[in-house]
Amino acid sequence: MRVRVRWPGGVRPRWARAPGWARVPGWARLPGWARLPGWARLPGWARMPGWARVPGWARLPRWARRVLAVLLTLLVAVTVASFSYNLATDGPPPRPAGLRFADGGGFDTRYLAWGTTGTPIVLVPGAFETADTFDALGPVLAAAHYRVYAIDLTGTGYSAPSPPFSADHLADQVVAFLRAEHLTGPDAAILVGHSAGAADVGIAALRAPGAVRGVIFLDGDATPLNGPSFLGTLMINPYRTTLLRLALSSDSLIRSIYNSQCGPGCPQLSQPGVNTWRWPLEQPGFSAEISYTLSHGITIMTSAQFAALAAAPVPKAVIVGRSDPQMSPADAAATARRIGAPPPVYIPGRHLTMIASPRQLAAAIEAFATASQNTAP
Repeated sequence: MRVRVRWPGGVRPRWARAPGWARVPGWARLPGWARLPGWARLPGWARMPGWARVPGWARLPRWARRVLAVLLTLLVAVTVASFSYNLATDGPPPRPAGLRFADGGGFDTRYLAWGTTGTPIVLVPGAFETADTFDALGPVLAAAHYRVYAIDLTGTGYSAPSPPFSADHLADQVVAFLRAEHLTGPDAAILVGHSAGAADVGIAALRAPGAVRGVIFLDGDATPLNGPSFLGTLMINPYRTTLLRLALSSDSLIRSIYNSQCGPGCPQLSQPGVNTWRWPLEQPGFSAEISYTLSHGITIMTSAQFAALAAAPVPKAVIVGRSDPQMSPADAAATARRIGAPPPVYIPGRHLTMIASPRQLAAAIEAFATASQNTAP
């Protein structure tokens, strides 16, 4: 049944005369553009990717815009892949059991020790090396009645990371270790610095003459290596972490580097041997250390420090592998003159003489110790 409504005065109110669309839900009465998502109501240029709104973008040739778009897409894809790989491989790095540490001078230094009596000898590794690099040399020196220590420098290995990783800072760590182990005065040590570690022991001898009985540069000259410094700027995270983990995951790469630096006379790396080189470089701090090294170079001595070491009364020596690809005979002779040492002593081997020729190296160190045993620190 239809009901007729009589309106007062016989006139229908305005709201009653509204068209049918007025009786649908409120959102449906909005103009069509207002019901679109917010971004769709913006002007067309505002919906373009950010890179497309760069001034002058539209004036670039079409091929240039395509190349840039592809490069941007690749960068995004590589970044996402890098973050994903880092997340998938994240976790506490492996560490061997029974590590020993010396705490002092603001450093927590991991070390190895052989022998209990005799003149102390402290072995300092080079770049990307640790105390384990001297595993073959330490027992031979201990058998010759020396107290032998080998340390991990901060940033590489199991010592607590402590930036910056400059030569001065690492020399401070060497001095802190000597004092923590009471290797001063009558018990002053002979410092042996391998490769880049030569700079660290040279500076340490200047800083703590009362704790140093002698200084040996082993396969190192404490001068800079030629290389582009911008690599440290490019090696940013997450890419730096990804590249390091990929490199360290390759047994063949580790063996290849080891063989090239040690030579055919060295023992082949077993799987535990590979881990001896890999695990220290997976510890916290190494990523920052390698970034510092790529930006600033390996640790070196200044001209003033070389002059001071040459003038210092502490005995000095240079020992080099006869086939060392990183230190020519001319370089070795120049290094000996620079630090005020006798002519270099040559032993069989390439750059890792402590592994290639531990007995010949021990004999050279023992001869140096015997010649300088009456020299007071």
